[in-house]
Amino acid sequence: MESFPAYLSLDYDDGRNQAPEDYPRLEDKLEKAVSVTRTALEQYREPAVLWTGGKDSTLVVYLVSQVVAEDGGSMPPAVFIDHFQHFDETLAFVERWADRWDVELRVVRNEAVARLGVSPGEEVRIDDLDDGTRRELDRLDFDGSSFVLDADTLVGNHLLKTVALNDAIEAGGLDGIFSGVRWDEQAARADETFFSPRHDSARYPPHDRVHPILPFEERAVWDAFWSYLVPDTVPGFPAGYVPSGADDLPDDLDPADLPVSPKYFEGFRSLGTESGSGTSGDRPAWLQDLDGTAERAGRAQDKEDLMGRLRDLGYM
Repeated sequence: MESFPAYLSLDYDDGRNQAPEDYPRLEDKLEKAVSVTRTALEQYREPAVLWTGGKDSTLVVYLVSQVVAEDGGSMPPAVFIDHFQHFDETLAFVERWADRWDVELRVVRNEAVARLGVSPGEEVRIDDLDDGTRRELDRLDFDGSSFVLDADTLVGNHLLKTVALNDAIEAGGLDGIFSGVRWDEQAARADETFFSPRHDSARYPPHDRVHPILPFEERAVWDAFWSYLVPDTVPGFPAGYVPSGADDLPDDLDPADLPVSPKYFEGFRSLGTESGSGTSGDRPAWLQDLDGTAERAGRAQDKEDLMGRLRDLGYM
């Protein structure tokens, strides 16, 4: 039997030197997203979807489920990385909609760190770590005697997110990981391709990242929500209806009835850690100045030098 990636036939340059402007209409973006998703489901033997509970990954889960429903086959599992610093609403949202959409949900975490019993914000002594975790710190050239556990730092992000993801990839034999990465979201992601190889076994378990929504700008994501995702999955919700707030939903619907994180109704535009995320205004995310303000301005980890290093380690 052929081993990964020999059984794949993919264009790893698809999307190179492109930008959202190459897919000007929402329909163009959706058509490409469906095409990428369909190709991935045909090619990969053990795919999975990264689901953070945010709008981008939720859109990807929806797209994958729609292609599966149309073409047949099995819905890939969704992987939720528990970095111990989520809003309470985030995991509850993912669990609720995984159940409603009949998606297998795999909640994964760095078990070696979890066994330490250390809470976010507390100090971790290197002497208390197992050999595997120390090797991960060596990859960061970390030479301190301790660190503060915080998913918004390089050390914390790597241990709590990247290591947990790599462990899940290896344990599940996963070969294609759907992700909600977008070109416009951040400079560190602007050069990504639709099928992004991660084949260096010295750095991570060999696999590919699949990026169906690369061409979507923030506004296009919300347009897809209100025009397709929400009306397709919530009975009675009219296509194209854009609520002005939690009290402006049709047919006596409640925000919990919608596959939209409640944090977006509160004014958050990008969801990270509870301590490292902030609201961008008083209005719901989709009604804010999406073109004139930064989407991820409230994200503490969001510094380009940090994100570039994390990508090299396998985070995104």
